[in-house]
Amino acid sequence: MRTTLTIDDQIARRLKEAAHRSGKSFKEVVNETLRKGLIARQAMPQIRPYRIEPSSLGAVRSGVDLDQALQLADRLEDAEVARKLQMKK
Repeated sequence: MRTTLTIDDQIARRLKEAAHRSGKSFKEVVNETLRKGLIARQAMPQIRPYRIEPSSLGAVRSGVDLDQALQLADRLEDAEVARKLQMKK
């Protein structure tokens, strides 16, 4: 079958070098390379999608507004930074 491909310059250069070294035509080297790549791809194990199972983190503590969770996290982080700075004095 005849078709037109656009091959990256670096890949074309490597294919031409391989053809020159092996004494084969550019067409033969391209076909062999594609064939090997397709066979290798088929031989690759199928990767299962990554899944995690949710788990309960318990009930929300009284007085904690989940809508303000990021602000709470910021305040806790600031308090920890301040504590560490106090310890260095």
